[in-house]
Amino acid sequence: MKLLFHVLVYCVLVAGAVRGQAVSLFNDGVVFVSARSSSDPGSPALFMGRAEGGMFSERVRAEPAVLGRMPSVRQGTDVMAIRAIIEEAESRRDGYNAVQFGARIKPPKRPTEMTLEEIYQWIADTPGQPHAIGRYQFIPSTLKRVVRKVGISLKEQFDADVQDQLADVLLAEAGLKRFRKGELGRKAFMNNLAKIWAGLPNSSGKSHYHGVAGNKASVTWARFDAVIAQIEPKEG
Repeated sequence: MKLLFHVLVYCVLVAGAVRGQAVSLFNDGVVFVSARSSSDPGSPALFMGRAEGGMFSERVRAEPAVLGRMPSVRQGTDVMAIRAIIEEAESRRDGYNAVQFGARIKPPKRPTEMTLEEIYQWIADTPGQPHAIGRYQFIPSTLKRVVRKVGISLKEQFDADVQDQLADVLLAEAGLKRFRKGELGRKAFMNNLAKIWAGLPNSSGKSHYHGVAGNKASVTWARFDAVIAQIEPKEG
């Protein structure tokens, strides 16, 4: 049995090497195939990822392919208003075609004219620079995670519809559903959004990531609060 186990481990490791992926074997014998890290250590990280994840990069497990698109949060004035204030904080000049200003080598085409596959290739071909892209300034690790979660084909264009749908995943993670039900207060919801988008302030008036790689809030708390107050569910 011991010989058979060692042979099995050897075969798994060889197969992992051929695929170019990291493979580990846990004590219980379950094989875990990890996704390659796509973190960008040189990036200012304008878009930090999941609200509950904060600045720490999450460990992403390999997930099965998802057919079709994951349902986005329902369209409505609240979603439109939140998307707009994020754009104001992150990409007010170029919107869906915004590219992080620190990227020395820009994409070969406007982001909305590129497929997801082409964006991934640009990221791979230009290491050592920030890669935040689009209306919501997705950084590579977050972009790849939400694309995988929604199940969008890499052949699809990174157009306005796709960008909105990917951002809606993060609005849901920030607690939009609970906020709509009145189960999450306005201040808490805003602080969750600020943990995702560094251009938004938290209740201190500063970016949740103030001073980290030059990050700072680009809208005031008063402005942010006024927008969210307009869409806060009313009692009674």
